[in-house]
Amino acid sequence: MLKRPPPQPEGALPGSFDFARQRSEALERIGRLHRKSGHGPIAIALFLALSIAAQQDFAFLPSLPEDIHALLGRPPSPEMISTALVLYSFSSIILILSRMTSGSQRSGGLLHIGYLSAFYAFYHFAAALGDNFWAVFAAGSTVLSLETYHIWTSCSEEIRREQELISQLERKQKAGFDA
Repeated sequence: MLKRPPPQPEGALPGSFDFARQRSEALERIGRLHRKSGHGPIAIALFLALSIAAQQDFAFLPSLPEDIHALLGRPPSPEMISTALVLYSFSSIILILSRMTSGSQRSGGLLHIGYLSAFYAFYHFAAALGDNFWAVFAAGSTVLSLETYHIWTSCSEEIRREQELISQLERKQKAGFDA
């Protein structure tokens, strides 16, 4: 399918270039990238809040009734949960590193919060959270720090490109060029 060129603003000459529109679109993209780069610290703050609750063994939450415990069945063993935590950690790190090397913009910061909260919950129900809190905390800190670094560097690179585009547009406009 052929893409149509954007409509010319009223009063613009055919074939002329709208520098103001291009500049404002670049500034909008820069704003979106600045907001996206803030997702990493938000994910880390959520993880820290979750970790504080987990360190207190979720004391502020009411206990599950016995019939729900019976419905859920026996929790997995702490060894099985630890194995899953190690697999999750290594696969997450490899995935983030591969995204970094390929230049991918994708990220999974908030998904990691869900996975880490599940590990805290499994250890809690297995009555082994006290012994394994630091393992989940270290794994989560590592994964989220790497993910935050990936988001930040990726957004910084894109912001730099957009700023170069703006400066190039300004130079062309000053020189009197039309696209």
